[in-house]
Amino acid sequence: MPFVPHTPEEIRDMLAVIGAGSTEELFAEIPAAMRPKSFDLPPGRSEMEVLAQMERLAQKNATGQVSFLGAGFYDHHIPAAVDALTSRGEFYTAYTPYQPEASQGTLQAIFEYQTGVCRLLGMDCANASVYDGGTALFEAAMMAVRQTKRRKLVVCETLNPIYRVMLASYTANLNLEFVTVPHSQGRSDLAGLAKAVDDQTAAVLVQNPNFFGCVTDFAALFQGARAKGAVSVISVYPVLQSVLKTPGAMGADVAVAEGQSLGLPLSFGGPYLGIMTCTKDMVRQMPGRMVGRTKDLDGRTGYVLTLQAREQHIRRQKATSNICSNQALCALRALVHLCLLGQEGLRRTALLSMERAHYAAARLTAVPGVSLMSDAPFGNEFALKLPVNAFEVIDALTARGYVPGFPLGRYYAGLENCLLVACTEKTSNEQIGMLAEMLGGMLA
Repeated sequence: MPFVPHTPEEIRDMLAVIGAGSTEELFAEIPAAMRPKSFDLPPGRSEMEVLAQMERLAQKNATGQVSFLGAGFYDHHIPAAVDALTSRGEFYTAYTPYQPEASQGTLQAIFEYQTGVCRLLGMDCANASVYDGGTALFEAAMMAVRQTKRRKLVVCETLNPIYRVMLASYTANLNLEFVTVPHSQGRSDLAGLAKAVDDQTAAVLVQNPNFFGCVTDFAALFQGARAKGAVSVISVYPVLQSVLKTPGAMGADVAVAEGQSLGLPLSFGGPYLGIMTCTKDMVRQMPGRMVGRTKDLDGRTGYVLTLQAREQHIRRQKATSNICSNQALCALRALVHLCLLGQEGLRRTALLSMERAHYAAARLTAVPGVSLMSDAPFGNEFALKLPVNAFEVIDALTARGYVPGFPLGRYYAGLENCLLVACTEKTSNEQIGMLAEMLGGMLA
């Protein structure tokens, strides 16, 4: 039986109110040629039949593989309590907190999330999050354009290439000038970046660790950019921020991140979480929602949306981006994850991931013909040079249940023989040993 929410009587009443004699008359302005001839829908099925079909489709996915993929998205352990707490109906079904008197729980959760990510990144202010790391980077670039009234963006080539594609797509019609500074064997070219920043630059955009896994201190670059009136934007990996120098300590103006590593499963690509933080001087350029803490007339603590600069609140031409309600649930997962692990737990996760990566680098570079692409310090991810095309290695080992990494040649010309390898606390030394043995056997 089809689900039709309105009875024939209700439909007639609604048509009468708007002055239409029939449903056909209501849609008369749509030419017949533009109307769908058929929706090509299969016959209806029972719940049991639909579930069985979905299970058959799910079985086509490759599961149980050992993965060394990273490239901005990482398979970290998620405590069971994250699902248990964030699946509560009070959070799971909550809508946008437009009415603070009815939304104190949601508003406080967002406020605590903002506090947590500010402490993690060493920044002053945060918003309630955006869609993902790439969106956050674009929004940071536009914050700089609005703040400086300039149109030039200096981008490091070691920035995640997926983000750079998104940045180019989102700004295609915005008349911005992009200057991309090439990488140097996977390293961020600090001298080249500093030279590219001038008095017409709106922002310099970098990443730490960069896409190749290299760790860099951008403090001197940011200081130089500030002297020329440019905004410093950095994209980071949240888990490693527990052990690396923070964006705040480097002097960044805006710090963004892909928050997937904080309690969000990979889930075939989403939904993910765009973390956005900035200094107090930049806060009025921040898009989306921000929650503030205040006192009511009786002196009780309360939480409200503040500094609202969306198109519902001010003139559209001056408004910042609109961000939807579902992101608060992803932000809540990040907050619960951070609280469950605590400072020591997050630091331990980062150190374990780095230890496994350094062990993997030692084992894999012991294979004849395999070497590190760079001698720069790295965290939990590193780039390898192979004696063959990386796609050949990926195809061969994936067929045996091991995904060895990400092919850098997909986005970087001339690096077709280079492979990006990532480890997390879930990667075991046994799995690393197996990968090294399989790679050695293939290249022998």
